[in-house]
Amino acid sequence: MSGTTVDSDGYDRRRELQAFDDTKAGVKGLVDAGVTAIPPIFRHSPEALEGVIITSSTSEEDMAAIIPTVNLSSSAAARREEAVAQVRRAAGTVGFFQVVDHGVPADLMAGMLAGVRGFNEGPAEAKRALYSRDQARKARFNSNFDLFTSAAANWRDTLFLDLAPDPPPPEELPEAVRHVAAEYGEAVTEVALRVLELLSESLGLRGDHLREMGCAQSLNAACQYYPPCPEPHLTLGTRSHTDPGFLTVLLQDGMAGLQVLVGGGTWVDVPPVPGALLINIGDLLQLVSNDQLRSVEHRVVANKSKDTARVSVASFFNTDMRRSTRLYGPITGTGTGTPIYRSVTARDFIATFITAGLDGRPLDHYRLE
Repeated sequence: MSGTTVDSDGYDRRRELQAFDDTKAGVKGLVDAGVTAIPPIFRHSPEALEGVIITSSTSEEDMAAIIPTVNLSSSAAARREEAVAQVRRAAGTVGFFQVVDHGVPADLMAGMLAGVRGFNEGPAEAKRALYSRDQARKARFNSNFDLFTSAAANWRDTLFLDLAPDPPPPEELPEAVRHVAAEYGEAVTEVALRVLELLSESLGLRGDHLREMGCAQSLNAACQYYPPCPEPHLTLGTRSHTDPGFLTVLLQDGMAGLQVLVGGGTWVDVPPVPGALLINIGDLLQLVSNDQLRSVEHRVVANKSKDTARVSVASFFNTDMRRSTRLYGPITGTGTGTPIYRSVTARDFIATFITAGLDGRPLDHYRLE
């Protein structure tokens, strides 16, 4: 939905979208202006909002069974086999799992979250200077990358940082994250590589197989800021979607909001685990594993807090799309059966995602009949 039509009441959605974008202040700008009702461009359909109220009906024990916690520190053979088995079960069903003892220092994680919060809550001029929809910029700020094509906007602002393989020079990074972004990017990349080893072994491959395929050559960090919402029952922080790349490593603050679609279509809340990083499988990893690993729909509900924003950092790992011409298709020789996807370059796959926005699912375009 492009939102370019004028309805019978004279409401021009495209004009409203453009007016919001022209402020270069994002959703935080609306909150700072004291809005008490969300603008119509942020109102989602009743179907999209189904089950958004967090009820905490899932016990900690049940949640641990659905989304397990994997310890990355142990090198003992028995524990390694247990970790591989845990990863295989989680990645093959719900597509999410937590990792602890991952090696990223607590103060580094806290510093990254504080930097993102500081940028969004800092001078408006600093945000306006970075506001852009030019994806060639390695450090850019905007609200809703698919603002003009989505059915409804999300109550969220984003600072994008392309941290690998060609990071921006420090002076191009916002001052609030300049001291921590590069170090955090290096640390979280090590986590991604260790997880890819476990996933490789879970598929019966050598531990370095997915790494050698280039699944973590690039890192784009989406630093998300979810301001308090005056009408959280009418919108979403991030609507339902799957991640298009190979692997995502999510750093969250202590505020709940993430939901994952499990089983027969039930949304379950994923409360943050102190000190943990949350891993989820991306579409390209589902493609190359021929559906053995699952990229699962997830979303973020709108922030119900009266005065505190929710902050997270999603680290998206992919191949080097600027240079790679490799075709990715189902890996052969692992007992995966007949390929159910056609091969595609990561660049074309991500382009399909960007064109469709969060409302689309690129995997559907590459599934064989």
